[in-house]
Amino acid sequence: MKQQAAGRGSAAHPAIWPLYRALVGVGLVCGLLIVSVFVLTGPVIARNEAQALQRAVFQVLPGAVAKASFTLGPDGNFHPAAAGDAPQQMVHAGYDADGGLVGVAIEAQGMGYQDIIRVLYGYAPQSQAIVGMEVLASKETPGLGDKIEKDPAFRANFRALDVSIAADGQSLQRPVEAVKSGSKTLPSQIDGITGATISSKAIASILRQSSARWVPVVYRLQGELAGEGVANAGP
Repeated sequence: MKQQAAGRGSAAHPAIWPLYRALVGVGLVCGLLIVSVFVLTGPVIARNEAQALQRAVFQVLPGAVAKASFTLGPDGNFHPAAAGDAPQQMVHAGYDADGGLVGVAIEAQGMGYQDIIRVLYGYAPQSQAIVGMEVLASKETPGLGDKIEKDPAFRANFRALDVSIAADGQSLQRPVEAVKSGSKTLPSQIDGITGATISSKAIASILRQSSARWVPVVYRLQGELAGEGVANAGP
């Protein structure tokens, strides 16, 4: 009986081995395909994102025809951006046809209803206002949350959203805030979207946090951006 059991075990082993080899082979092929797709599409995706960002810069800074990117250095000053600089430390200065500083486009992100929302907004130091906002990436619910990208009334909030500097020069007079649709009374408030409250509040939160950080810095260094940027600006 022991011999019969041993025989059955040895017979079963050859039957399992081909299946094991097939599974390993399929796994290796799938892994190679995934890596190949990533390697081949990575540069294309990066190029498309760069082009989309450049278009968005001119959309959020009306009147800009050229731009230059800068990084905020450890010394607290702006320096021309280099490849590999983190987007969270960069701003994109926009210039008019005469080389004058129109404003600065700033990337920001935060949690929405579904996932991370990435936006680009334009800040004009002369008027101390946010003058444009574009959604760079969002997975909000189609027909509801995605109104932050399409709703004309909501987008109108960002034509002249007040972010004036306080007397201390280090903060804003009034933080950006979302209010119920139709109840806006202050130029620093954002009229929310009925049916997409969470998404519209998410945009307000993103802009509130980002503007509190960046606006005082850009306002203080706007002369630096205007002076250094003209020579480096490109279409």
